[in-house]
Amino acid sequence: MSALLPSGELDPWLLEKLVCPMTRTPLRYDRQAGELISDAAGVAYPIRDGVPVMLIEEARPL
Repeated sequence: MSALLPSGELDPWLLEKLVCPMTRTPLRYDRQAGELISDAAGVAYPIRDGVPVMLIEEARPL
């Protein structure tokens, strides 16, 4: 099951539940980049095949 809606947006319910695994702070969705951004940690978590990859080692620095 994909976390993305048919419109390409991330499911708002899911976005409300997800937090950065490093800082436990909310994330914001960058639709253009296909990533979840943690402003507190300064990293971006990828979304692959509609699934957020919430592994610290997969995050890229901003």
